[in-house]
Amino acid sequence: MSPDEGGDMEEELERFEAEVEFQIYKEYRDVLPMFRYVVETERRFYLANAVDLTRHAEDGAAWFELQLEDAWVWDMYRPARFLKTVRVLTFRDVNIEEVERSGGV
Repeated sequence: MSPDEGGDMEEELERFEAEVEFQIYKEYRDVLPMFRYVVETERRFYLANAVDLTRHAEDGAAWFELQLEDAWVWDMYRPARFLKTVRVLTFRDVNIEEVERSGGV
C-alpha cells in the first residue's frame, strides 16, 4: 500500500464517521420530542423518560449511579439505540436536564 492509499483510507473513514454522526443527529432531532430528559455523562449522551441519580460516598470518594428507563443513546457503534433500561456508574459529572415541551405539554 502506498502512502497515498493510506491517506485516502483515512479520509474515507473520516467521511464515513461524519455521515454516521449526521444520521445519528437527524435521528436525535426526530426522537427528542418522545423523551422527558437529556442526560450527559463523560462517555455517552442519552435521552430518557425516567432518571434516578444516586450519589454514593466510600472512603472519601464519591461516585454516581444512574438508572435510566425508556432511553435512547447517542452511540455510533451501537446498532440499536433504543433501550429499555440503562445503568451507568461514574466518578465523573452527570448532567441531567428536563426537556422543555413546546405548547405547555
